[in-house]
Amino acid sequence: MDAAKQRKRRKKSIRKKISGTPEKPRMCVHKSNRNIYVQVVDDVNSKTLCGVSTAVLASKDKPGQYTRKNAHFAEILGEKIADIATKKGIKKIVFDRSGYQYHGVVKAVAEAARKKGLEF
Repeated sequence: MDAAKQRKRRKKSIRKKISGTPEKPRMCVHKSNRNIYVQVVDDVNSKTLCGVSTAVLASKDKPGQYTRKNAHFAEILGEKIADIATKKGIKKIVFDRSGYQYHGVVKAVAEAARKKGLEF
């Protein structure tokens, strides 16, 4: 079984157990080959409350970067999503790692969001 199929299987297993509510939405992380995407989602109402990505941040801050999928950008992303979420009145979230292992950029996003005041 290749890595993509294994991740999809883990993601399916995780999503059975967690769900975002209006009081405690789900913060999901997705990685592509170049970028990291983070969204805060209310699954009950099927709405994305806020979201940021390194594609948008890097195009504004540092154009010309080839890849933006590293721990430095992940920390910036975690801080940005925490700022946006707290401005919208969100303090507690459920963390959805989307089947990725909890290390590297996924861990960097989560720890930066915790430092900025989000409770997991």
